[in-house]
Amino acid sequence: MTKMITSVAFGLGLGLATISTGAHAQNVGIATSNPGSLFHNIGTAVANAANESGLNTTIQPATSPNQFIPFVNAGGIEFGVANLQEVNYAITGEAWWNGVKNPEIRVVAHLMPLVEAIFVRADSDIMSVADLKGKPMTDGYTAQNTILPQLSAFYATAGMTRDDVEKVSVASVVAGANAFVAGDTVGFIFAHGAGKVREADAAVGGLRALGVDDDSDAALAAAREHWPTAFFKKLPKGAMPGVLEDDTYIAFPQVVFTHAGVSDDVVYAMTKAMYENAQVMADTFPPFRAFKPADMKGDPGIAEFHPGALKFFAEVGLN
Repeated sequence: MTKMITSVAFGLGLGLATISTGAHAQNVGIATSNPGSLFHNIGTAVANAANESGLNTTIQPATSPNQFIPFVNAGGIEFGVANLQEVNYAITGEAWWNGVKNPEIRVVAHLMPLVEAIFVRADSDIMSVADLKGKPMTDGYTAQNTILPQLSAFYATAGMTRDDVEKVSVASVVAGANAFVAGDTVGFIFAHGAGKVREADAAVGGLRALGVDDDSDAALAAAREHWPTAFFKKLPKGAMPGVLEDDTYIAFPQVVFTHAGVSDDVVYAMTKAMYENAQVMADTFPPFRAFKPADMKGDPGIAEFHPGALKFFAEVGLN
């Protein structure tokens, strides 16, 4: 029987008490974004897999990876979930990190890709990204800097920029979905599969998930000018709320990461738990049905894998 996790309040000054008597006697934490977000759902699923294998694991929500990546880097909590591009930027200090580096971050494993869309009302006359021109759209994302370049990547597939819409500032993707439901915007950006998307779908009587306007190599190159790890992924009609026809969306890798100082035994145990408990994660959060344990050792970009993860990968033949 899976031991379901509990969520506790995330505080940047609060670490988790740990016991140094081995991985299975240790309490560990996973930092996630707020409830309703994709990373909260993912962190919950990973924690359930870890608990199934004997790690005493809880999740600690924060507004966004902007908050919790530095906390993991400082050793305040053992694990976090984010997409690979923002982890790479955090390590190098590029983009919105403004030169502040997080050099102690290490990758544990790749998960299934994050696939996102711009969502509008299904009964609106907005059928493509280009139709958003001149209309009020969520923007700003003052607590979640990753979203602006992702929005720009979507707009680039339609030959647009953020200046082509009427910007409505929000703090986060969850706040953006709330603004949309309240009628303040015609659309919002979010990851497929997140609970907040299902909530918005029910609230407005149905969503339409806008795919990229152009799925050519040139359009992908334009998107990658804003989000370098982006790739295009097709979803069939009905695959997720708002996917009203076969369409192509922007996707990118997402990972579980840790601090270089977390013991090899603990990281090994977490890696093994995810590898062996894919079904537990899928039962917790259905998008994990796309998770393939054989792909856990993907390209980490400029990041390094933690030695504990590499030890497990070597044992199961993931090279």
